[in-house]
Amino acid sequence: MIPSIQKQGTSTAGLLAYLFGAGRSEEHVDPHLVASFDGLAPDPGRDPGATEEDLQQLLDEPLHLLPAGTRPDKHVWHASVRSAPGDRTLTDDEWADIARRVIAATGIDPGDGAGCRWAAVRHAEDHIHLIATLVREDGRKPDHHRSGQRAQNECRRIEADYDLYRVAPGDGTAAKRPTSAERHKAQSLGRDRTTREELRESVRQAAAGTASETEFFDRLASASLLVRRRTAPSGDTLGYTVALPGDRNKEGAPVYYSGSKLAPDLSLPRIRERWTGSPTQPIPAQASGPAGARRHATGAVWQAVPLIDHGDDGTVAAQIAAAGEVLDALVETSPAGTRHQLRQAAMAFERAARSHVRAERGHDRTLRQAARNLIHGGPALCRGEDGATAAMLIDMAFFLATAAANWHARKNHAQQAVAALQAAEHLRAAYRTASAQPMAVLQQRGHRMSRPLQRQHAAALRHAVPDLAEQILAEPGWPALAATLADAQAAGHSPVDLLTEATQRRELGSATSISDVLVWRLRRLAQLPADPAAARPQAVRAHKVPAPPSTTQTAIKAAGDNARRR
Repeated sequence: MIPSIQKQGTSTAGLLAYLFGAGRSEEHVDPHLVASFDGLAPDPGRDPGATEEDLQQLLDEPLHLLPAGTRPDKHVWHASVRSAPGDRTLTDDEWADIARRVIAATGIDPGDGAGCRWAAVRHAEDHIHLIATLVREDGRKPDHHRSGQRAQNECRRIEADYDLYRVAPGDGTAAKRPTSAERHKAQSLGRDRTTREELRESVRQAAAGTASETEFFDRLASASLLVRRRTAPSGDTLGYTVALPGDRNKEGAPVYYSGSKLAPDLSLPRIRERWTGSPTQPIPAQASGPAGARRHATGAVWQAVPLIDHGDDGTVAAQIAAAGEVLDALVETSPAGTRHQLRQAAMAFERAARSHVRAERGHDRTLRQAARNLIHGGPALCRGEDGATAAMLIDMAFFLATAAANWHARKNHAQQAVAALQAAEHLRAAYRTASAQPMAVLQQRGHRMSRPLQRQHAAALRHAVPDLAEQILAEPGWPALAATLADAQAAGHSPVDLLTEATQRRELGSATSISDVLVWRLRRLAQLPADPAAARPQAVRAHKVPAPPSTTQTAIKAAGDNARRR
């Protein structure tokens, strides 16, 4: 149940004409009243003898009883209440009860016998509109301060009473939703999203990994946005507004939005906070190019996950906010095959990145540098080392999103927790696409591996991960993990030691395929090429098979020494 309080208006007649009309796209069906302040208001939708003018005069009567010069210009209060997708269709009587409860909760008509006059109009199955005149019967102004929050709180109770979908309660940190006018404008222009939504994504991506104000504004310009700066007499920039080149108002002028109107954390002062404690760093040689940037970012995300699990609140908030920048940078540089799901993940995680917990900037330096490296590394290809390192990074980003969801849940940040889980599901889908080719190569190599070598790595797995070993061995991805263990062993690493380290840093229960997760963790820890086609083919052959390692630490070391001698 989603309430939305609209801007106050000046014309009761104009709003009624819209509510009882056909709608901008003929979407209004059977408009009629379901409730009103006295239950006796004329219904121009179903009563042939009633007109919109009759209803308008009734609603505005308290306004005209005020002395001239004391009547408020913006006297029209307007709100909508919409059921969630998937909810059952409510009856008119149920909507009438919901209307009365929301009207009372907002203070428009609190039930003291002298409230504002109001009416509830239904012209679709899934929502109603509430219209009221902001003058009480006793001539006073209504107490409707924070009516939006009041309506939200009442809708949470309505959901429970009517057994409807429970919308996660908000905390005032969400970005402003597009208005109905903005949505209709987008539809009329054949756009999937409103201008506000497009600008929010573009500005987020422009800010990802930036290190200075100059760089931020240069990237806004590179994104082909129209930018205006608000400056002080000293010449210092105080704020900014942005517009899409093709978005014009009735006069043909661009429609500008300030950063704060796009999202609370996109105002210039909030963006400047990102640069606090995060000086510009040169791109390290190992992080140059798309594949290097992705491998470096995987390490940064790997380090961030335990900080989110165990860090103090300010550190965690900074890590989650910077993780949003990594996702935005990943979208901007991803190949077409994964871009849609990554974009959906970044859009969902944007909500998870904001809460009332203040981020302690400086703790996010590593992740912000990773976002910067991704941007400067350039677009990646879908195959080879680019594609494989992308799969590796997406896999680790999934665990970060899951960790963020768990932290938000512990803090009772309901909307953020839901958003982080939504992002995780989109990352899971993106991973399936990104990993298909490199995992197929590893699977083939694992199936061609000799039986003795397969048994050797199965023994190492049972030793390092006794509780999960049989589950992993039964997974379709086990041959790919066996091939990776062979690569690691050929590079001089102990499979037992690597498996132990890979499984101790983070839980594996949320993974769809534990073997897939371990493949990428091992390849990162052992500094193996992410692209299995680049690994040495002799890694899958063995001539001497050592005995399975014992359960003692001495045996583990011996197994590692034996593996290095191979």
